[in-house]
Amino acid sequence: MAAATVLLLTAGCSSGGHGPGGGKSFASRGAGPGSSSPGGTAEQTPPAKGSVRVVRTVAVNLRTPWGLAPLPEGGLLVSSRNDGTIVRVDGTTGKKTVLGKVPGVAAMGEGGLLGIALSPGYASDHMVYAYLTTDSDNRIVRMLYDPQKPAGEQLGAPDTVFRGIPKGMIHNGGRIAFGPDGMLYAGTGESGDRGLAQDLTSLGGKILRMTPDGEPAPGNPFGGSVVYSYGHRNVQGLAWDSEQRLFASEFGQDTWDELNAIKPGDNYGWPDAEGRSANPEYHNPIAQWHTDEASPSGIAYAEGSIWMAGLRGRRLWRIPLKGTKASAPPQAFLMDTYGRLRTVVAAGGDRLWLTTSNTDGRGKPAKTDDRILEVRVS
Repeated sequence: MAAATVLLLTAGCSSGGHGPGGGKSFASRGAGPGSSSPGGTAEQTPPAKGSVRVVRTVAVNLRTPWGLAPLPEGGLLVSSRNDGTIVRVDGTTGKKTVLGKVPGVAAMGEGGLLGIALSPGYASDHMVYAYLTTDSDNRIVRMLYDPQKPAGEQLGAPDTVFRGIPKGMIHNGGRIAFGPDGMLYAGTGESGDRGLAQDLTSLGGKILRMTPDGEPAPGNPFGGSVVYSYGHRNVQGLAWDSEQRLFASEFGQDTWDELNAIKPGDNYGWPDAEGRSANPEYHNPIAQWHTDEASPSGIAYAEGSIWMAGLRGRRLWRIPLKGTKASAPPQAFLMDTYGRLRTVVAAGGDRLWLTTSNTDGRGKPAKTDDRILEVRVS
């Protein structure tokens, strides 16, 4: 198990709790330098106008759902932020089976049991990774999932893979995902301490990249550190496009939420810049929104676009891409239809899984909240 020890390095918002904002969303002019990996083939530009149709409601009456991981054998694993449990949802019937409760979860403020991801070797090791808040930090653990055991006893004891990520009542980040390279990526927040985002000796306000065992991944930009990019306020969305380029969503303070194309080693500006900046030291977002229109959490890539779930914005955003730039202005769908939207995951082809987040203390739950939706997009 690797502790979160960051070597001394030399450097060259909350889940919908924003201040007031308003106005129209738009794609910023220019994407800033580079992307996470080069695209090797010519790309088609997706159409400027897309469509969204909710195919069905997959499951209802979930409690504070946060992370979502589709199982290769069918079904979905869902984490409950406040309960600290992981539930398996049958993708056909919507039946819920509690795998178990993750020990050590301290659900306070925006913290708790957050993102989950399946091991790259899940077919043979059946390991489930989870990002969680404890009494002392945010950390990543992995647990054996054994569906042959009785309900409530299907999770093995957690093995701590990585610890020491700053925690707070706000800005705990929490999204984890395995990239196309087999490495584990984690979006963190600055826990309300803005200065941590620019401090390369801190794990707060960063995107981290590590091996499945929690060691700094080969090729990271800062030597023996897990830090991959910095200057982030609160990253809760990670997704790769068809060319293996990484994108991330980020909560703003009072003015601009962001969608960023991530280049290893780049500085994304917080707290000195929120949204687009004229300072060439900072990597500008490819799109930005006033905070009442977005509060972006999960993102997914499908049909040539990034799809972004909005909490305070209560809508699903489509950002069509050409390379690492938005090829047309973002479009909003499902506005005020299902309330707060937390997590969006690619389901293959033109389908997405989408979770609501109305039982998180900031929404207005309907009778069947929270829900998982199957959505068809183009």
